[in-house]
Amino acid sequence: MTRPWPVIAAMFLALAGLSAVAGYEMAPPRPAQWREIAWPFPRDGWPAGRAFHCGVAECGADVEVYLRPKLGFCNCDSGVADDDEVDRVSDVDMISPRFVPLKAGDVVDIAEMRGRIRAYDLDGKRTAVGIAVSHRCDLMAVAAQGKGDTANVQREVLALLGSQQIVKWMTAAVQGR
Repeated sequence: MTRPWPVIAAMFLALAGLSAVAGYEMAPPRPAQWREIAWPFPRDGWPAGRAFHCGVAECGADVEVYLRPKLGFCNCDSGVADDDEVDRVSDVDMISPRFVPLKAGDVVDIAEMRGRIRAYDLDGKRTAVGIAVSHRCDLMAVAAQGKGDTANVQREVLALLGSQQIVKWMTAAVQGR
């Protein structure tokens, strides 16, 4: 008994389609594509830092991250001690003077520096993330903003800060190199 050509072709296409779906589900997620942008804030008492943008297609939302060292600005004994300090030093106020903490912050380790991370609501449409980590008496201030889910914005920011290139830069910046 021979099968008609259209039936065989349909079975082949169905199997190919299932194979493609299985391959897609098993493929690792694509890393976010961050691009460096100009420092968007006016000059203040600290030097300009580095700024990065990741688009919706790569990060699930438009996300921008701003980071800069503040040498000699941290408590040499206790480092970043509490959420009030994150509120004061992380530069979230440069994004918007009206930021409201969503909850208590958490301890975070970035580039072998310990500190705190905290999420904020800016205007009901944007999320901000403030991070302050220290090395001896020096501080690395990080502020980020994005639209969409707070957990997603925070996850993408931490992924950027954990990248080899940024860890290397942050380490050199707080060590004055």
